[in-house]
Amino acid sequence: MKRLDGIKACVFDAYGTLFDFASAAARCQDVPDQKLGALTTLWRERQLQYTWLRSLQGNFADFWQVTGDALAFALDSLDIASPELHGKLMDLYLTPAPFPEVPSVLAQLRKAGFRTAILSNGSATMLDSAVRAAGLSDLFDAVLSVDAVQVFKPHPRVYAYGLEKLGLRADEVSFQSSNAWDAYGASNFGLRVVWCNRYGHRPERLPGAPDREIRDLSELPELLAPPPK
Repeated sequence: MKRLDGIKACVFDAYGTLFDFASAAARCQDVPDQKLGALTTLWRERQLQYTWLRSLQGNFADFWQVTGDALAFALDSLDIASPELHGKLMDLYLTPAPFPEVPSVLAQLRKAGFRTAILSNGSATMLDSAVRAAGLSDLFDAVLSVDAVQVFKPHPRVYAYGLEKLGLRADEVSFQSSNAWDAYGASNFGLRVVWCNRYGHRPERLPGAPDREIRDLSELPELLAPPPK
């Protein structure tokens, strides 16, 4: 496969791409085993839906509130709602487990000369907590939250903000996301995109077309030509 050339920076989505959003519920012993899968799925689905709906409404609330609201809906829907369980799960969401290959991939990219950054719906506080807990603080040049633009991905303003903060053109950035809607949104904006299709999803019927598709981030370094000097 021909490598992507001209790339100066690798920018990553956070949840589902670098960090396993399912790890919060999986680590909570108070969630009934028979409802764990349903809780993880419903919590994530509603979390994403609330970001899109709030963007359409022009009624921004940070990702911490959105995540809490989505969890409350999921717990109530599964008849396991309690303030204690809600609190435990939200605390665990602050320290999501990174996917196994993430530290080594980031180290490889930086050794090769690429700049690295996060561009995420997550709030600044959530991202700082996740990055620190995973021991990844020294592996990013920038950790960027949509808090700065008050709208969620895939709004074009988010991707434009990332370019502005990095001081790069769209064709100089490789954007990695496991979320197909995010990958297609970034591609439609003009970024070079590698869709990290961890979950085996079908291609979206949306504007945009990711440049490459991989199964996990371990395949990324081989896809990128060395950055221009």
